[in-house]
Amino acid sequence: ALHFYIDAGVDETIGHDSVSRFAESRETTLQQVANVGSHRAALVLPDQLRPQATTEAETSAKVLASGASNLAALFAAMEGFNACPLKKTATNTVFGVGNPEATIMLVGEAPGAEEDRQGQPFVGVSGQLLDRMLASIGLDREAVFITNMLAWRPPGNRKPTPEETSMCLPFIRRQIELIAPRVLVFVGGTSATTLLDNRAGITRMRGRWFDYPVRSGGSGVDIPAMPIFHPAYLLRQPALKRMAWIDLQAIKARLEDIA
Repeated sequence: ALHFYIDAGVDETIGHDSVSRFAESRETTLQQVANVGSHRAALVLPDQLRPQATTEAETSAKVLASGASNLAALFAAMEGFNACPLKKTATNTVFGVGNPEATIMLVGEAPGAEEDRQGQPFVGVSGQLLDRMLASIGLDREAVFITNMLAWRPPGNRKPTPEETSMCLPFIRRQIELIAPRVLVFVGGTSATTLLDNRAGITRMRGRWFDYPVRSGGSGVDIPAMPIFHPAYLLRQPALKRMAWIDLQAIKARLEDIA
């Protein structure tokens, strides 16, 4: 009788207890997913994955930035820093301009094509709109200090990589420390979310006051900071200029309180 079943292709016997092959299949699938998940979790350890060259570049940037005792020294340090890939493709290092003793400091995102050519922040069409925005609350470039979070233009205005941003952060943080403004304005979502370490997005952050912590010389100082829409974004979305106007009035009121 056994030979009959073997010839018929039967190679398993049925036991007394029923077996759900569907449940077995599902359990196997879940186990495979769990294995993949744990494998991926082991792969996302940032300190293990980051290239040594990137870590060394960030360390070098921190040392150079912290060693700059004034704006001229900071600019020289940035000019001599060649580890950031953005610097290799940029035409100029775009440093801050304006009043180094300004009460208010504006921090944009990254230089555009015109800024890269001229070596100054906000000189293109969006810069012209920013000038009008400042004028609406009685300010001009002689009364403020304007800079960007990144000093070098990303090729084709692409989004900078996290590594490129990390290499630039020590320089902008030191620039803020040296200016020591009473009020900070982050122009655009990228500078706001990065420097405030807040992922809420510009639409939720605009018009609200945040505390930007400065940790220099062992003492902590919080600077009131407000994110606003970037002028380039307002040029694409003119309906939002009303919100920008409201934000500017809040900034004006804060400056009047300080004065």
